Amino acid sequence: MSITVIILAVIGVIVAWWLSQQRLMSKPWLEVGALGEAPGTGAVSLPAATIGLGVFLAVVSSLFGLLISAYLMRMRLTDWAQLPAPKLLWFNTGVLILSSVALQYAQVAARKGQMESVGDGLIAGGLFTLTFLVGQLLAWQQLNAAGYFLAANPANAFFYLLTGAHGLHLLGGVVALGRSIAKLWRGVDVQQMRLSVRLCATYWHFLLALWLILFSALTPWVGDFAAICRTLLT
Repeated sequence: MSITVIILAVIGVIVAWWLSQQRLMSKPWLEVGALGEAPGTGAVSLPAATIGLGVFLAVVSSLFGLLISAYLMRMRLTDWAQLPAPKLLWFNTGVLILSSVALQYAQVAARKGQMESVGDGLIAGGLFTLTFLVGQLLAWQQLNAAGYFLAANPANAFFYLLTGAHGLHLLGGVVALGRSIAKLWRGVDVQQMRLSVRLCATYWHFLLALWLILFSALTPWVGDFAAICRTLLT
């Protein structure tokens, strides 16, 4: 339980700090100055979509924090048999990094008003992401071919659960990315396009960081390290 409490406490502190920066406790009817600007601070209230994404990421962080905590605690039992991480996961990790870089490129291009470069970045990010998802399915296929089935061991079940949940969140991001590309083709307002691209980039960076944490936890050395710690403590 201590691991769960620590993870949730860290998430709570981050969320509390983020919300404190959004001026949720401000009284706009008492403020003097330009609409949406806090007097004397230059702070601008964030769009509802940005706040909604922040709340959603907080919920996702809590979900995966609980899953990782359960994973680490379940690892302590004697029936745990760590499965080998397919080498393909290293390639998939590199592809996901490239997708995040592409989205960051699109965000910078949108800030500069270079809409053609924005399209290139969004399309490249989407292709890299689809490559990552296909690579994850191939990794699953490799594990099944080697006899590491879902119900064979708790370690296998956690591997499929964590990677599958991450993949589903990434697939949802692909849908949002497709909508942003459609907006670009329709020639929507530049300011609206900047917001869409910024939200997509933020989501991709979050999922990349989440995957790096999952990848570190799912590799065999984590189980070996936990076994060494248990030996030292007993």
